[in-house]
Amino acid sequence: MHEILFYIIIAIIVVDFIVEKYLDYLNTTRWSDTIPEEVKGIYDEEKYKKQQAYQRENHRFGMLTSSFSFLLILGMFVFYGFALVNNIAFGYTSHAIIAAFIFFGILMLASDIVNTPFSIYDTFKIEEKYGFNKTTPKTFILDKIKGWLVGGLIGGGLLALLIWIFQKTGGMFWIYAWMLISGFSLFMAMFYSNLIVPLFNKQTPLEEGELRDTIRNFSDKVGFKLDNIFVINGSKRSTKANAYFTGFWKKKRIVLYDTLINDLETEELVAVLAHEIGHNKKKHVTQGLFISIIQTGVLLFIFGLVIGSPALSKALGVEEPNFHIGLVAFGILYTPVSFVLDIFMNMLSRKNEYQADEFAAVNYRPEALSSALKKLSVKNLSNLTPHPAYVFFNYSHPTLLQRLAFLKKFEKNEG
Repeated sequence: MHEILFYIIIAIIVVDFIVEKYLDYLNTTRWSDTIPEEVKGIYDEEKYKKQQAYQRENHRFGMLTSSFSFLLILGMFVFYGFALVNNIAFGYTSHAIIAAFIFFGILMLASDIVNTPFSIYDTFKIEEKYGFNKTTPKTFILDKIKGWLVGGLIGGGLLALLIWIFQKTGGMFWIYAWMLISGFSLFMAMFYSNLIVPLFNKQTPLEEGELRDTIRNFSDKVGFKLDNIFVINGSKRSTKANAYFTGFWKKKRIVLYDTLINDLETEELVAVLAHEIGHNKKKHVTQGLFISIIQTGVLLFIFGLVIGSPALSKALGVEEPNFHIGLVAFGILYTPVSFVLDIFMNMLSRKNEYQADEFAAVNYRPEALSSALKKLSVKNLSNLTPHPAYVFFNYSHPTLLQRLAFLKKFEKNEG
C-alpha cells in the first residue's frame, strides 16, 4: 500500500507542475510587440513595451525558480530526504513536539537559504530594473529576521498545540484542532493589522484634510461607521500601490498605501475606498472567514483519519508514523482537493469583486473607479490580456478590461 501512495504522491507533484507550466505557457501566447486595440487608451506604446518586457522577464525567472523548486521537492521524496531529516530530529530527542520543531526548523532554514539568492535577484535586479524596488539591503535582512521570528513563534506555537491536542484527544483531534485554528483565524482577522503589520511597516492615521473629509462624508452617506483610516508606508519596499480592509466590528480599519495616495486624485481614492467598503457592506469578509473555517474543518477531519497510517509514513521512508511526517505526506495528497477548492474560491472572489465594484459605482462615481483602476494597472505594469484559462484557474479578481466593461454600464446609466 505504501508503494502505491508513494507513486500517487510523485504523480501529484509532477502533474501539478505540468498543469502550472502549461497555464504559464498559454499566457505567453498573448504576448505581442504591438499594442492590442483593447488596451489602447490605457497603455501607450512605450509603457506597453515596458509591460511586455516585464512580463517576459518575470516568466523566464519564474520558470527557473519553479523548475528548481519542483526538482528539489521531487528529490526529497524520491531520495527519502524527509526520512533523513526525521532521523536527524529523533536522533536528538524522542519528544514528539521538540522533534517536530527540529524537523520543520531544518526544512524551513534550508529552504530559506536555497531560495534567498532567487529572492535577492528578483528584488534587487528585476524589480529594480523596472523601477519598483525601494527595499534596501538592511530592510531585506531585517524582514528575513523578523519573518523567521514571527513564523517561529506563531507557527511553532500552533504546531506544538496541535501535536499536544493530537496526543491527548486521539480520534477527537480534528474537532479540538478545528476549534483552535478557527479561534486563531478570527483573532488574526481582527488584530493582524495591530500586531503583525507594525513589525514590518509603519501605520499612521490619515491626517485631517480634504481626503479624510471626503472619505468621512462618503462613509456617512452609505451608513458605514469608519473611524480607523490608516496610511501604511508601502513605499519603504516598492512603488506599487494597494489598499485593503481588515478587522471586524470596532477593530475594522481601512489601510491605504502611501504610494496609492501619491498616485491617485482624491475622487479616485474615494472610489477605491468605496470598493473596499463595498466588500464589508456585502459581508464578503465574513463570508470568506466562514468558508475558510468550514474548509479547515473538512481538512482536519480527513487529516485526523489518516495521520496515524503506517502506509502514509512508509511512503516517505519512515517506519513509525508521527505527526510531522503525516502532515508532509497529507499536504501533497490533499493538493488535488485544494486545486478544485481554489477554482471555486477564485470564482467566488471574482463575483465578490464585481459586487464591490457595483457598490462603488452606484454609491459614488463609476468613472472615478475606472480611472483609478487604469492608473494602478499602468503603474504596476499589470498584464491586461492574460489567457482566459489562466484567469479561470488563478485570478481572484476579474481582469482590468472585464472590470472596465462592467463599470461602463453604470456610467451609461448615470449619464
